[in-house]
Amino acid sequence: MNAPNQAIDQIFRAEYGRVTASLVSAFGDLDTAEEAVQEAFVVALERWPRTGIPANRAAWITTVAKRKAIDRLRREQARGAKYQQAAALDVPGGDPFTEVDDAELIEDDRLRLIFTCCHPALPPEAQVALTLRTLCGLTTPEIARAFLVPEATMAQRLVRAKRKIRDGGIPYAVPQPSQLRERLDGVLHVIYLVFNEGYSASAGESLLRPDLSSEALRLGRVLAELMPYEAEAHGLLALMLLIDARRATRQTPAGEPVLLDAQDRTLWDAGYIAEGLRELDAAWKLRGEGPYTAQASIAAVHARAAGPEDTDWREIARLYAMLTTTAPSPVVALNHAVAVAMAEGPAVGLALIDHSDLAGRLEDYRWMHSARADLLRRLQRYDEAAEAYQRAIALTGNAAELGFLGRRLAEVQAQDRPGRPL
Repeated sequence: MNAPNQAIDQIFRAEYGRVTASLVSAFGDLDTAEEAVQEAFVVALERWPRTGIPANRAAWITTVAKRKAIDRLRREQARGAKYQQAAALDVPGGDPFTEVDDAELIEDDRLRLIFTCCHPALPPEAQVALTLRTLCGLTTPEIARAFLVPEATMAQRLVRAKRKIRDGGIPYAVPQPSQLRERLDGVLHVIYLVFNEGYSASAGESLLRPDLSSEALRLGRVLAELMPYEAEAHGLLALMLLIDARRATRQTPAGEPVLLDAQDRTLWDAGYIAEGLRELDAAWKLRGEGPYTAQASIAAVHARAAGPEDTDWREIARLYAMLTTTAPSPVVALNHAVAVAMAEGPAVGLALIDHSDLAGRLEDYRWMHSARADLLRRLQRYDEAAEAYQRAIALTGNAAELGFLGRRLAEVQAQDRPGRPL
């Protein structure tokens, strides 16, 4: 990829949400904003190889996108309120691609857009999907993989959600204090999924997408400040900080994953850990009993352990057992099984996965198959482990993960007699 195209890809990943939110703020319409931003990136692809990469790339894209939106409204001959709005936004004279200053990009626009997308009139799954699409620039296939649904299903879900916002006149605004609580669960879920996609990308060449992780952390801090008496706002922020503290140790120089027990804990971010523990303490003081506070408590057990051998896996298994009651889901049950395997042995954890309907419910979830493969490998059941690794590989779209899983598959396939150690 040449330098301009690489720059465009980077700016798309890092700034798509901010630029889109700015245009939604200006024009009040999701479709207009998305189409204009996409057209602006097309223009960048055409111009930057010839003119060079602008110093302020996000501002350049924003300016061009606003121009494209204005031109579209003019072509539609919308002489009513929309046309007047377009005229008011026009930049008089000069080069139509003149850059705007970053001050024009309102910092709270993304938070307003989250609350718009998380309006209670929308189904919960549509709230999350729409925010991931419009705010974070995730593609429809990426979102479909996160939700474990077909791409066509997700595309229809996004179209219906945007239509409902438009036809229902859902406002682009942070709701009144009395309305904040009813929107909180959806907003927390959105931020968490954004963080997860950044921490373990579902597709692409890199295991990590730091732009998404950083965006989720920024939004988490804003939300905790906006709602200081909500335990789960602090709990989610604590969870993200404690997990993101490990970012620098999560992959090798070649980009392959490094499992938790092999990470160099001296390189974990002490500042993030300290901030995360403070946020967790704030959640506990507010009597936090929700799923994010519980998961942050689990992350805190890892953060406090000097080494893998010092990890209190029984406490982690206990916390996951609580989660299976307070916030049950197949993924929580899988994590509980893995924690039990670490505390009581791989055979016990594998039985929890296989002697229930968990494996069936997570048939298309790559982490279930990779977890089973690891437990089978530790039990020296190499043929079964190979089958599980092959299934995980078939479900993985991330190149870094494929390399790691492929190496593990080769290791178990190389075992030519029972009991041969890896």
